[in-house]
Amino acid sequence: MKRPEEDEDGFRALVQQEWVSLTRTAFLLTGDRDYAEDLVQAALEKTHRRWGSVAHLDSPRAYVRRVMINTATSWRRRRSFGELPQEPTEAVYLPGGFEQVEQRQQLLAALQLLPPKMRAVLVLSYFEDLPDQQIAEAMGSSVATVKSQRSRGLGRLREQIGVSPLFDTAVQEG
Repeated sequence: MKRPEEDEDGFRALVQQEWVSLTRTAFLLTGDRDYAEDLVQAALEKTHRRWGSVAHLDSPRAYVRRVMINTATSWRRRRSFGELPQEPTEAVYLPGGFEQVEQRQQLLAALQLLPPKMRAVLVLSYFEDLPDQQIAEAMGSSVATVKSQRSRGLGRLREQIGVSPLFDTAVQEG
């Protein structure tokens, strides 16, 4: 059995290795950098409390990801301070290299309009590049639900942004 300080070293290593990736995923789930950092910290705090059992899992990162998704979903349900996401702005042609930046901004705004679990499926599919089975495990659902949520989520994004080759490229590039 590991000594407590060895368990702490394992947790510290997880945080150091995964912080950037977890923060990126949290940003895509929340749409706000401050909320994203709060979400990662909350998920890591919950994980740390159970680290003795989590450290022995095949993928502690997958556990943290699931905690993040559940926490983001519960935060969204509890949000009662009246914040509403803004509708995506109409695309404006900007000469030069700004079109891709504008497209990404529209994509991020459109993601925020999706329900939390649908957004999580899209983020884990296209930005984390996870297979359906791992997404289903992270979401606590079936592979069929993941596929259905992804299909409906992409449909809603296409309705909001419009179908264009740039949209598909922005989704694929993450």
